[in-house]
Amino acid sequence: MIDLYTASTPNGWKASVTLEELELPYEVHEIKLSEGDQKTESFLAMNPNGRIPVIVAREADDFVVFETGAIMVYLAEKTGRLMPGDVKGRSVVMQWLMFQMGGIGPMMGQANVFYRYFPEKIQPAIDRYQKETRRLFEVLERGLADRDYLAGDYSIADIANWCWVRTHKWSGVDVDGLPNLQAWMDRLAERPACQKGTKIPFDMAKLKQGDGKGAKKFAEDALKMVTR
Repeated sequence: MIDLYTASTPNGWKASVTLEELELPYEVHEIKLSEGDQKTESFLAMNPNGRIPVIVAREADDFVVFETGAIMVYLAEKTGRLMPGDVKGRSVVMQWLMFQMGGIGPMMGQANVFYRYFPEKIQPAIDRYQKETRRLFEVLERGLADRDYLAGDYSIADIANWCWVRTHKWSGVDVDGLPNLQAWMDRLAERPACQKGTKIPFDMAKLKQGDGKGAKKFAEDALKMVTR
């Protein structure tokens, strides 16, 4: 059994979708970010960086893993799934995983901060992060030109990137003119594990839709987190 400490965010979904795809038993512990659960001593004892998600593998002497990329690699290697066994195949998956962790995630995260959360609209910052996010989407478009999945076969690289890209409306970035990317997004959205995993710990459809009262409340709570 695995304990998953998480919240309904793209990074949280990366862990829950992976667990669902691998059909591993896990127990969800919701971390209420706007209430500062991630800054409690008990949570910081697991992840000194105070970020979700975190997993605790009970059957491995309560082994703790934090950082979403590390969690995904651990789970893939633990099960021998969603990650090729050969050196070159593994490298391709890791390249696209690092691309998400070093590019897609940080750029979309900053686009969210300036486009959605800050009360004052700093247009140069909004433009900077939205344009860079769009550029990264175009990189994915090229990477998917001759394949259905980023590394050839479906892998944690697809899960990591999709969990963020699916929220493009929230970041104010469109995917028009990117047919390969759109087809890939639809392909993953049809997977039962992706559908279920993105509702853990609860359904955050407003993050994808980018409008409505729920979205406003989420933005207000998110502002508390980024200014805490």
